[in-house]
Amino acid sequence: MPAVFSHTNIISANWHRLADFYVKVFECKPVPPARNLSGGWLEKGTGVKAAHLEGIHLRLPGCGESGPTLEIYSYSEMLGSSGTPAANRLGFGHIAFRVDDVRKTLDTVVSHGGSRLGEVVTHEVAGVGRLTFTYASDPDGNIIEIQKWD
Repeated sequence: MPAVFSHTNIISANWHRLADFYVKVFECKPVPPARNLSGGWLEKGTGVKAAHLEGIHLRLPGCGESGPTLEIYSYSEMLGSSGTPAANRLGFGHIAFRVDDVRKTLDTVVSHGGSRLGEVVTHEVAGVGRLTFTYASDPDGNIIEIQKWD
């Protein structure tokens, strides 16, 4: 069987708050049940000693009932963050959502505890189309690209 994209994981100090943000702002849908996982199997698989996590999967909008999810978890013991979010930091860069109105969505992100990172910009991408986009961050500082293609 070929590989199939399954999910993207975000570790949060407060998984309830962050999941609520993605449900309210981007209309992600919870995929029950919420998880409360621990045990030797999890410790072995993750390489985290005494691993215990809680969280939920959120179905991403526009992906259908069997589409990939955004997995938001909190571990009972977590390491500190890597510093200020930056688009050019090594590793995970951002998650992107296509929307009808970039400015309105950016305002919704901010009103639900997120932050603006960049300006709203429109640019013609040769051979692709007109892109309107900006970068923002969720309440935990994870970068979100908000985009619209015309």
